[in-house]
Amino acid sequence: MGKKAKTSRKGKKAWRANISTEDIHDFFEQSTKDALSGGSLSSAPAESLFFVDKSKDLSVKRKIEKHRQKVLHVESMLQKNPFVQAVPSSTLKKSKKTIKEVPKPKDATECGPQGSVSTLGMADLWGDKGGDNSKTKKTVKPSLIPAVEVEPPGSSFNPTFESHQETLAHAVAQEMHKVYKKELGPQPVPLTVPGEAVDEEEMYFLDADEGTDDDMNPENLDENEDAASEKRPLKTKRVTTVMLNKRARRKEQLKKEAEAIKAQKLSKEIDGLPDILQEIAKEDDEKHKRHIRRVVAKKEKLKSCPPRLGKHKFEPAPVQVLLTEEITGSLRKLKGCCTLVKDRFKSLEKRGLIPPKFNKRK
Repeated sequence: MGKKAKTSRKGKKAWRANISTEDIHDFFEQSTKDALSGGSLSSAPAESLFFVDKSKDLSVKRKIEKHRQKVLHVESMLQKNPFVQAVPSSTLKKSKKTIKEVPKPKDATECGPQGSVSTLGMADLWGDKGGDNSKTKKTVKPSLIPAVEVEPPGSSFNPTFESHQETLAHAVAQEMHKVYKKELGPQPVPLTVPGEAVDEEEMYFLDADEGTDDDMNPENLDENEDAASEKRPLKTKRVTTVMLNKRARRKEQLKKEAEAIKAQKLSKEIDGLPDILQEIAKEDDEKHKRHIRRVVAKKEKLKSCPPRLGKHKFEPAPVQVLLTEEITGSLRKLKGCCTLVKDRFKSLEKRGLIPPKFNKRK
């Protein structure tokens, strides 16, 4: 920028024109700002400018506690709701051993600002005093079937003749039962039916012919005429007072006869009350015996087959018995067969520990 042009200072008017008034304008602007803001800060006392904050910052305190306990966000939300039931948590159990309880505020003024949830008068949902948080274990009913079943003596590698024949007969009976069940059982629905295919045009003619033969029979025509004659309106006869009186007397007579029959029937039932009591006692005895038979049959069934678990039924394994030609009397001459895994798997299915699977190999 260039230098300012020099002005003449000969008179007082020139002196006044060259005097700067910026400090005066700044003072007035500052005073108006102080008046609008409530006064200048330089003249205000120190007590009004500064104060000691004695309230506790609970939000920061909660953040520190949350960081120490390592509580999940969902569990922290549940702690604030007194109507939610306690759920056991493994992380809380670990933290309880090392972390001490934080003292709660005693006064209501120590709670946070307005809108924050108050923790006064709320019980600790996860504490030991609130209830037993131990997980309830499901009690499994013990199976009546032993884990390791003893095979019959005829299944041995060197059995006696009688025990071997008995076990062999039992195995043959099982196989024949399967064969008879398959032969005498209901036949499955065939997928295809033998016959000639009918076209759509011929189907229309067949449907039309079905309704024409029955309508043209003379018997059907006579029946239609009788039905039409019955539907014709009949002439109503005039009812006199004599007829009305006869009807009333007949109605009263029928009512009296019904009452007499009812009283006679009731008297017979009263006379036969001992017989009725004997019949009731006999029926109760039969029901009790039937119930005992059902319980015994159910127990016997549980000993042989497991309860129904899946969509497939349990199929017992065939009896492990050697044929007469295969009996050698020595362990060294036995054929090797890996049936131990199958035996254990069938044992688990039989005891109801796992659901039975469908055997595709047949």
